[in-house]
Amino acid sequence: MAAKPVYKVIFLNQGQVYEIFACAIYQSEMYGFIEVEEFVFGERSQVVVDPSEEKLKNEFAGVKRSYIPMHSIIRIDEVEKEGTGKISDAKGGDKVAQFPYGNFMPRPGSDN
Repeated sequence: MAAKPVYKVIFLNQGQVYEIFACAIYQSEMYGFIEVEEFVFGERSQVVVDPSEEKLKNEFAGVKRSYIPMHSIIRIDEVEKEGTGKISDAKGGDKVAQFPYGNFMPRPGSDN
C-alpha cells in the first residue's frame, strides 16, 4: 500500500511566512481558496522543543480544515516526509509580496 503523500505549503499571512505540512490539499468550492486538512506536526515525544513550531501548533490547535486564499500561496511541494513547520517574518529584502488579484480577477457573474 502506498504511503499517504505529504505536502509542504508556504503562504503569507499578516506579514508573516507560514510553512506547514499537511496530507490533504485541494481546491475549495469557495472561489479563490485552497483547503488544507490533516495537518502534520513533529513528534510530541521530542526532548528539544522548537518555539516556532510550538507557536504554529498552538495556532492550528483544534483546526480541522483551513481555507487559504490562492493569492497568499507562495509554493506547494509534495515531499518525502514532513519537516518542521515554522512561522517567520516576511522580510522586505526577500521580495515576497501578495498579488493584489482583487482588481484583476473577473468576479463571478461579470462580463469581464
